[in-house]
Amino acid sequence: MSTTQTFHFEDDDLDDDNFEIEGNKLLYMIILFSIIIFLTICFFVYTRCVARSRSATSSVSRISVQLSEPEGLDAATINNLPIKVYKQVNETTTFECSICLGGFEEEEKVKMLPNCSHFYHCECVDKWLITHTSCPICRTQVQVDSPV
Repeated sequence: MSTTQTFHFEDDDLDDDNFEIEGNKLLYMIILFSIIIFLTICFFVYTRCVARSRSATSSVSRISVQLSEPEGLDAATINNLPIKVYKQVNETTTFECSICLGGFEEEEKVKMLPNCSHFYHCECVDKWLITHTSCPICRTQVQVDSPV
Protein backbone atom coordinates (compact mmCIF):
# COMPACT_ATOMS: atom_id res chain seq x y z
CA MET A 1 0.00 0.00 0.00
CA SER A 2 1.78 3.01 -1.16
CA THR A 3 0.47 6.40 -0.64
CA THR A 4 1.30 9.12 -2.99
CA GLN A 5 1.13 12.62 -1.76
CA THR A 6 0.09 15.24 -4.12
CA PHE A 7 0.12 18.89 -3.41
CA HIS A 8 -2.54 21.09 -4.65
CA PHE A 9 -2.10 24.81 -4.60
CA GLU A 10 -4.91 27.11 -4.94
CA ASP A 11 -4.63 30.50 -6.44
CA ASP A 12 -4.92 32.10 -2.99
CA ASP A 13 -1.77 30.29 -1.74
CA LEU A 14 0.44 31.81 -4.43
CA ASP A 15 -0.58 35.38 -3.97
CA ASP A 16 1.77 37.83 -5.73
CA ASP A 17 1.05 40.45 -3.07
CA ASN A 18 2.80 38.35 -0.42
CA PHE A 19 5.93 38.12 -2.58
CA GLU A 20 5.83 41.86 -3.24
CA ILE A 21 5.68 42.66 0.46
CA GLU A 22 8.56 40.29 1.24
CA GLY A 23 10.51 41.63 -1.73
CA ASN A 24 9.95 45.23 -0.56
CA LYS A 25 11.10 44.35 2.95
CA LEU A 26 14.24 42.81 1.52
CA LEU A 27 14.83 45.86 -0.68
CA TYR A 28 14.40 48.21 2.30
CA MET A 29 16.80 46.14 4.39
CA ILE A 30 19.42 46.20 1.62
CA ILE A 31 19.05 49.98 1.25
CA LEU A 32 19.28 50.48 5.03
CA PHE A 33 22.36 48.24 5.27
CA SER A 34 24.01 50.12 2.38
CA ILE A 35 23.34 53.47 4.07
CA ILE A 36 24.85 52.21 7.34
CA ILE A 37 27.99 50.99 5.55
CA PHE A 38 28.27 54.27 3.61
CA LEU A 39 27.96 56.35 6.80
CA THR A 40 30.54 54.17 8.56
CA ILE A 41 33.01 54.64 5.72
CA CYS A 42 32.37 58.40 5.74
CA PHE A 43 32.99 58.49 9.51
CA PHE A 44 36.34 56.68 9.19
CA VAL A 45 37.47 58.89 6.29
CA TYR A 46 36.51 61.99 8.28
CA THR A 47 38.41 60.87 11.38
CA ARG A 48 41.50 60.07 9.27
CA CYS A 49 41.36 63.54 7.69
CA VAL A 50 41.00 65.22 11.09
CA ALA A 51 43.89 63.18 12.51
CA ARG A 52 46.11 64.07 9.53
CA SER A 53 45.27 67.76 9.75
CA ARG A 54 46.07 67.76 13.47
CA SER A 55 49.31 65.93 12.77
CA ALA A 56 50.23 68.41 10.04
CA THR A 57 49.44 71.34 12.34
CA SER A 58 51.57 69.94 15.15
CA SER A 59 54.46 69.17 12.79
CA VAL A 60 54.31 72.75 11.47
CA SER A 61 54.54 74.06 15.03
CA ARG A 62 57.43 71.65 15.73
CA ILE A 63 59.22 72.91 12.62
CA SER A 64 58.80 76.52 13.70
CA VAL A 65 60.14 75.67 17.16
CA GLN A 66 63.11 73.87 15.63
CA LEU A 67 63.86 76.86 13.41
CA SER A 68 64.05 79.17 16.41
CA GLU A 69 66.49 76.89 18.28
CA PRO A 70 70.21 77.10 17.58
CA GLU A 71 71.31 74.84 14.76
CA GLY A 72 74.28 73.20 16.42
CA LEU A 73 77.73 73.81 17.74
CA ASP A 74 80.23 76.00 15.94
CA ALA A 75 83.31 74.45 14.32
CA ALA A 76 85.70 75.70 17.01
CA THR A 77 83.70 74.03 19.78
CA ILE A 78 83.48 70.78 17.84
CA ASN A 79 87.24 70.82 17.20
CA ASN A 80 87.94 71.36 20.92
CA LEU A 81 86.22 68.14 21.96
CA PRO A 82 88.65 65.70 23.57
CA ILE A 83 89.96 62.94 21.31
CA LYS A 84 90.88 59.61 22.91
CA VAL A 85 92.41 56.40 21.61
CA TYR A 86 90.01 53.46 21.86
CA LYS A 87 91.33 50.47 23.79
CA GLN A 88 89.27 47.29 23.83
CA VAL A 89 88.60 46.12 27.39
CA ASN A 90 88.49 42.40 26.56
CA GLU A 91 88.00 40.23 23.50
CA THR A 92 84.36 39.42 24.21
CA THR A 93 83.13 42.97 24.74
CA THR A 94 83.03 45.30 21.77
CA PHE A 95 81.56 48.77 21.63
CA GLU A 96 80.02 50.52 18.69
CA CYS A 97 79.29 54.06 17.62
CA SER A 98 75.62 54.66 18.31
CA ILE A 99 75.40 57.10 15.39
CA CYS A 100 76.63 54.86 12.55
CA LEU A 101 76.39 51.55 14.49
CA GLY A 102 79.89 50.64 13.34
CA GLY A 103 82.19 48.93 15.81
CA PHE A 104 85.28 50.62 17.23
CA GLU A 105 88.63 49.15 16.31
CA GLU A 106 91.66 48.88 18.56
CA GLU A 107 93.75 52.10 18.64
CA GLU A 108 91.09 54.06 16.73
CA LYS A 109 90.66 57.74 17.60
CA VAL A 110 87.26 58.60 19.07
CA LYS A 111 85.73 61.81 20.38
CA MET A 112 84.34 61.83 23.88
CA LEU A 113 81.66 64.28 24.95
CA PRO A 114 82.80 66.01 28.16
CA ASN A 115 79.56 66.14 30.19
CA CYS A 116 78.40 62.55 29.72
CA SER A 117 81.58 60.69 28.59
CA HIS A 118 79.86 58.99 25.66
CA PHE A 119 82.23 58.45 22.76
CA TYR A 120 81.76 58.20 19.00
CA HIS A 121 83.68 58.06 15.75
CA CYS A 122 85.13 61.53 15.15
CA GLU A 123 83.40 61.98 11.77
CA CYS A 124 80.05 60.76 13.07
CA VAL A 125 79.85 63.01 16.10
CA ASP A 126 81.16 66.01 14.11
CA LYS A 127 78.30 65.64 11.61
CA TRP A 128 75.83 65.23 14.47
CA LEU A 129 77.03 68.29 16.37
CA ILE A 130 76.78 70.54 13.32
CA THR A 131 72.98 70.26 13.62
CA HIS A 132 72.56 69.39 17.33
CA THR A 133 73.88 70.70 20.62
CA SER A 134 73.36 67.54 22.68
CA CYS A 135 74.61 63.99 23.03
CA PRO A 136 72.87 61.57 20.64
CA ILE A 137 72.28 59.04 23.43
CA CYS A 138 71.40 60.95 26.60
CA ARG A 139 70.67 64.43 25.16
CA THR A 140 72.98 66.13 27.65
CA GLN A 141 74.01 69.53 26.35
CA VAL A 142 77.57 69.56 25.06
CA GLN A 143 79.65 72.21 26.79
CA VAL A 144 83.35 72.41 26.13
CA ASP A 145 85.64 74.25 28.50
CA SER A 146 87.66 76.89 26.73
CA PRO A 147 91.21 75.75 25.93
CA VAL A 148 92.70 78.74 27.78
